[in-house]
Amino acid sequence: MTLPTITKGILSVGAALPDPPFEFQDGATLQGFDVELTKAIASELGLEWRLVPYQGGDFNGIFAGLSSGAYDCVASGTTITPERQAMASFCTPYLKSGQSLVCNIERTPQVRSIDDLADLVIGVQQGNTSAPVAQRLKTQGRVADVRIYPYHDIELMLGDLDAGKIGAVMKLAPVMHWFVRERPSLRVVQVGITEELLGVCVRLNDEALRDPIDGAQERLRARGLLDRLSRKWLES
Repeated sequence: MTLPTITKGILSVGAALPDPPFEFQDGATLQGFDVELTKAIASELGLEWRLVPYQGGDFNGIFAGLSSGAYDCVASGTTITPERQAMASFCTPYLKSGQSLVCNIERTPQVRSIDDLADLVIGVQQGNTSAPVAQRLKTQGRVADVRIYPYHDIELMLGDLDAGKIGAVMKLAPVMHWFVRERPSLRVVQVGITEELLGVCVRLNDEALRDPIDGAQERLRARGLLDRLSRKWLES
């Protein structure tokens, strides 16, 4: 197997931080599902692993960094969408997930689903796949408005929900389950709003890297690693 020369012995992984349980920093230590998965893929391919933090306010900007060569691949709880497939080549999906709804059970105990948001503002992150879902709800008159936060301001968004400045937040369920653990007034009240496949991606049409990553991932799946990572990081 011949890997592309761009790696030079290193698999550099672009990821947005913090986005637990997929990737986050605990002191000086990087942790999470994607961190462990891509470390294992790098090891399987005989490469050194390196994470390159993406700090842009719009998550979709992470694909521009991929195209420019700032990193070799992206693994950041990334949903596969047609728009993103036009910018990057995705490996076989490693996870099925979906959007969830978080509300403040003290301030809005009546909110139990997206059907209860007619008079409320919903918060989403710029470039997140929750944004178009929320915008459709607004177009349909099912939410009062949509407030879009820079991608790295997830803590600010949840703080606004705590304070009653917005009425709900939408994001992938594993991330929301993680964040509400230490916010007793916030609760995930609905899951399965969407069905989304998540996967690692490489530069568009870079089969020379995508195929080895796919092969490594499949071998790791066969050895039970993906199941172990799911139990460790994603079971709420």
